[in-house]
Amino acid sequence: MKKSISKSTFIVVLAITAFSFTTITNKKVNIEDSNIIWKGYKVTGEHEGTIALKDGALTFNGKELTGGNFIIDMTTIKVTDLEGEYKGKLEGHLKSDDFFGVEKHSTAKFDITNVKGKNGKYKVTGNLTIKGITNTNTFDMIVNDNSATAALKIDRSKIDVRYGSTSFFDDLKDKAIYDEFDLNVNLKF
Repeated sequence: MKKSISKSTFIVVLAITAFSFTTITNKKVNIEDSNIIWKGYKVTGEHEGTIALKDGALTFNGKELTGGNFIIDMTTIKVTDLEGEYKGKLEGHLKSDDFFGVEKHSTAKFDITNVKGKNGKYKVTGNLTIKGITNTNTFDMIVNDNSATAALKIDRSKIDVRYGSTSFFDDLKDKAIYDEFDLNVNLKF
């Protein structure tokens, strides 16, 4: 009986000791120094711009990434490859119901659900919600000191962004806009 109590005590002490050396930390993202660059493609060319984070944090166990979540401010969609009237028209169109419906859906969010890897190189999986529709996305993320970078491909047809999509319309010819667009994310924390 004494041996059983001693073993149980040892196991409890070992578990408490191991847990006390595990440091889970949330590192808040500095939204002013972080950026997201988007790039969309069409048959006749491409456009790019920026979109801002509203809030975000990465979770670490010691030095290893374990999770995170982000809120994206959809009202900040900007076009950087055009100027003047055309820039304003495209920004307005991207914010309209034809694309992201920003009036009804002013934010998007991304919640990390799984992280694999170590030493700053990770395969991250998470749920991206745009226009109230959630899809899983997996991508590579590199973490160095107080920064992280990632490149995501998003399929807009999965979030009901139909305008100019050959997934929904035939005979668009040179008016077609490809379904996939890129998000290049640079985080500072």
